[in-house]
Amino acid sequence: MTHLPSAAELRHYINGTWEEGSGPVLASVNPARPGETVAQGRQASTEHLDRAVAAASGAWAAWAGTPLHERGAVLIRAAGVLERDHENLGLELAREEGKTLAEAKGEVLRAAQILRYYGNEGDRPAGEVFSSPRRGERILVVRKPLGVVGVVTPFNFPIAIPAWKIAPALAYGNAVVWKPASTVPLLAVRLAEALAEAGLPKGVLNLVIGPGSLGSALVEHPRLDGLTFTGSTGIGRRLAAAGAARGVPVQAEMGGKNAAIVLRDADLDLAAEQVLLGAFRSTGQKCTATSRLVVDEQVADDFLNRLRTRLDAWMTGDPTDDGVHMGPLINAAAANSVNSGVETALSEGAVLAYQGKAPGSRDPDGGFFLPATVLELPADPAAGAANTAWREEFFGPVLSVRRAAGAGQAFELANQSEFGLSAAVFTQDVTRVLDAVERIDVGILHINSESAGADPHVPFGGARKSGYGPKEQGGSAKEFFTHTTTVYLRGGNAG
Repeated sequence: MTHLPSAAELRHYINGTWEEGSGPVLASVNPARPGETVAQGRQASTEHLDRAVAAASGAWAAWAGTPLHERGAVLIRAAGVLERDHENLGLELAREEGKTLAEAKGEVLRAAQILRYYGNEGDRPAGEVFSSPRRGERILVVRKPLGVVGVVTPFNFPIAIPAWKIAPALAYGNAVVWKPASTVPLLAVRLAEALAEAGLPKGVLNLVIGPGSLGSALVEHPRLDGLTFTGSTGIGRRLAAAGAARGVPVQAEMGGKNAAIVLRDADLDLAAEQVLLGAFRSTGQKCTATSRLVVDEQVADDFLNRLRTRLDAWMTGDPTDDGVHMGPLINAAAANSVNSGVETALSEGAVLAYQGKAPGSRDPDGGFFLPATVLELPADPAAGAANTAWREEFFGPVLSVRRAAGAGQAFELANQSEFGLSAAVFTQDVTRVLDAVERIDVGILHINSESAGADPHVPFGGARKSGYGPKEQGGSAKEFFTHTTTVYLRGGNAG
């Protein structure tokens, strides 16, 4: 019998102390083997949340008064902890969230990279100086932290997304109250442990694990000064509305229905490889995943054949096994939702262009696996645009295809969505690249690479209904986590 690791203990981190919850027991299970508990513990109550906010409220002024280089040094030390432990943390991440072991280890290292980036914020410009129209005066623009910032994070990147919110929040002098997705609490504990080991003062970061209602209570808390959220569009809009009603700034990164556009002059082998990775890596559970494909009709058959050939070698299974390319979905509800969406799309006229293999319901471990699936939507423009698979975010391993008569129509189809997070264009014609930059309305545009991917030193976020508030990462992060004070600086009379 294979020995399974014992379940880790879930605890909350409040005012520098690890403590048990008082709510119902929360069990984090392995989505590849739902009978295996990865971590468990009692959930936080609203009393825990109140104490967490109080701790952050009491700690933030002293933390804001700490020199930025000292704050950054804590983040850099925490990055070192993650790098030191990335093998074990990657295995825990793969078991808890379901992405492959290689992706999981890479995510831990990406979190460390983000911490290092913001750990060096003290070496970057801290404000601006303007000329004054008056003699003997300068105008300074300085930045100050918001205060107590709530952080609500999703399941799909359980350590990288928290890092890219928490790192800038702390670097700019805020204190944080963090509620992670209840499906992936263990990696939240690990990130908090790394920051604690790095010497973060008590109260500056507080972690409470619990149901979605805890996030709603957080945004409604009277001592909250800002909230940053990543997750579904519906929840993001509700939190943004709640924050607006109370005058609390909200930053929300929400849904995406991202298109890859393959034009007739594209390198088809490169495009097939990148579309596959964009659509099916992380089991399609990325807000930047490629879920729509627009391909020029002159090369469509050739391209789809190349894509099918690659998918034939795409292995789905336990993400901790060597040779597996795609793991399970996060839970049964997610798998059922994707299945339901595919069935609806087929009933609306889509055709099953490809479906791979995945462990089925007869698998003794009963994981939440789905096969890589490609749907070709109706050729009729109205029917194609109305199809569920073209409009709704499935958040799973499903790629929906439409054919276009040239670049102009391809760009029109790509814009045919209320979302505007990411897109990818495959072409070797610089004129078409310039057209794409001008015409495709997204926050992130890739040329000859997959639609997923984000570097910590540049802005991340969507256009239209994919985002609300300032962008994340890079220098853009300060637009949310700080506010400006304009200082008119003038001395006395020269003696």
